[in-house]
Amino acid sequence: MAKTFINELSKGQTVESIFLVRDKLLAKTKAGNPYLSIKLADRTGEAEGRIWDHALDFLPLFEKDDFIKVRGEVDEFQGMLQLRITKLRKCEDREIQLGDYLPQSSQDVEKMFGELKDIASRVRQPFLGRLLEVFFEDERLMNQFKTAPAAKAVHHVFLGGLLEHTLSVVQLVLLVGPRYKGVDQELLLTGAILHDLGKVSELSFERTFDYTDPGRLLGHITLTVEMIDEKLKAIPEFPQDLAVQLKHIILSHHGEYAFGSPKRPKTLEALLLHHLDDLDAKMNGFMAWIEKEKDAPSRWTSYHKLFERFIYKPEEEG
Repeated sequence: MAKTFINELSKGQTVESIFLVRDKLLAKTKAGNPYLSIKLADRTGEAEGRIWDHALDFLPLFEKDDFIKVRGEVDEFQGMLQLRITKLRKCEDREIQLGDYLPQSSQDVEKMFGELKDIASRVRQPFLGRLLEVFFEDERLMNQFKTAPAAKAVHHVFLGGLLEHTLSVVQLVLLVGPRYKGVDQELLLTGAILHDLGKVSELSFERTFDYTDPGRLLGHITLTVEMIDEKLKAIPEFPQDLAVQLKHIILSHHGEYAFGSPKRPKTLEALLLHHLDDLDAKMNGFMAWIEKEKDAPSRWTSYHKLFERFIYKPEEEG
């Protein structure tokens, strides 16, 4: 049965579909009878679900952040649609298409990955080229890389966002890097490909976008350097000075201590990557905020707390 999305619900409709449980609350009616209030979600939004009959029997069947298949009828309460649930079961992971429940890149993930892998194969410096090969040969890691968002908030907050952001930064490196004499283009390119890879461990993205324990305790910069150290074990002859320069690019790519960078950029490659990474992240953040409020009549967005400003919306084409 095809999935019914929340934005497709209408009053009187009978629904049988899978949703993500954002919240779950056992409450009582004015008459003292227990009922379950469930916040259901998918990539199109959220809806309230109610179990009025035999609520205590349903209570142990699922928890917050589970996927459940429900059957019920869409009702309306105080002007809001509400799903009156009569039947449900907890779903197995194999039944879930994650892109139905979390926002995902509008780009073709496999096409982006193929392009990035092709660019990586052009790195001719033998040690850097081999290091990239070792990373791309790690199938489990690459599958996570293709799925992960680039952040919990601000920029590329969607499945495939990390890959999309990384490819964009790499493309900027190819465009801008050759303009500056003395920049080691292959070292810069390698740093760009690897710079955010630790986000696959920093962020969780199976049910919602959040930070993992290692993400909160260490952060993706440290996690990326640990990944590089682990992969370097497969290349014992890798030059120490080259490894240090590559890790400096990673450690300094946030630019300033205040922004979580353990070091500030001290090489040409590190400085350039920091600014290109920052440019891509902020441009995507601006564009996402504009898109979110594109239907609002004002030429200005609402105030963006993290950017600390209102954003001017461009004229729509056509």
